[in-house]
Amino acid sequence: MPSDDKGHYKYVFVCGLQRSGTTILGRNIARLEGCTGFENTPRSIDVVEGQKLQDIYPLAFEYGGPGKFGFDPRAHLTENSDLLTPVNVSKLRESWHAYWDKRKTICVEKTPANLLMTRFLQAAFPNSYFIVIRRHPVAVSMATQRMWDVKSTSLHSLFQHWLHCHRLFDEDKKYLRHIYELTYEDYIENPDKYHDEIASFIGTSCPKAGMEEITGTHNKRYLDKWSDHLTKSTFRGYYRYIARNYEPRFNKYGYSLLEASSSREKVLPLEGKVFALGGLYCIGADICAFLSRFMTLDPKKQIKALLPQSILVRLKRVRHRALLRKEKASAISPSA
Repeated sequence: MPSDDKGHYKYVFVCGLQRSGTTILGRNIARLEGCTGFENTPRSIDVVEGQKLQDIYPLAFEYGGPGKFGFDPRAHLTENSDLLTPVNVSKLRESWHAYWDKRKTICVEKTPANLLMTRFLQAAFPNSYFIVIRRHPVAVSMATQRMWDVKSTSLHSLFQHWLHCHRLFDEDKKYLRHIYELTYEDYIENPDKYHDEIASFIGTSCPKAGMEEITGTHNKRYLDKWSDHLTKSTFRGYYRYIARNYEPRFNKYGYSLLEASSSREKVLPLEGKVFALGGLYCIGADICAFLSRFMTLDPKKQIKALLPQSILVRLKRVRHRALLRKEKASAISPSA
């Protein structure tokens, strides 16, 4: 890698909360002409994200993980971060360039927590481009609840996290030089259109074939389930309360919690007593979310769920850094 890569390379950062479509979007961008995603990454890295291939800045799990990391002020990194030293920037670039195809000059990196790190990344990689994907908060939140089961989180807390992270990004994007935004819903409707637009945005072209197909099946399933929560669930008072409470804030992003996904009809207005009990609904939901998931965990995960977050973070950090050191040692050792 050249000592000064500012003019030689372009860096494309795919941003968006977990379960927003960043993975498939990132893979397809890496298929554009002259682009490279990470290749031949360590087998010990279960999910190929840039954050897991470096040890310069903390990983999202250190701030609580999916659905929680954005609430920790330390997860929001800007050009004023103490981590932006020349040595750290050099190490970060080396960590990622080790897994990018050196024959290509447009380097693609995908990490959901990038949503709160755009200004930091722009400072470290001046010739950077940001592609931000946003997905319906119901789908993001329900998918997060389903996939990440060590520390369960209530739906209203996940709604709040979605809003908090996108609000921070809205403030940060004023400082970005190159930014392209899209929604998951638009992407699944017309992926070819967005592949062409993104290719033009980063200065390349889209191949005629070879892009990964994307479907809206999962999105519809989550929205249909939400409709049932609003109209049929025993706990519909809770779901209607949080729908009414968060509706105005999500409307600003073009989403609605009050429209049933199939009939598109508004749910009935809530009685005054439902609003009066709203706080109790949320407390009950927090307790039930933890207990229901805790009881389904195996004994080992139950113990982990009860451990203080600081201990879990310390253990994961040590394990992650040990794996990185092992991989680096293997890379520089002569082949047997």
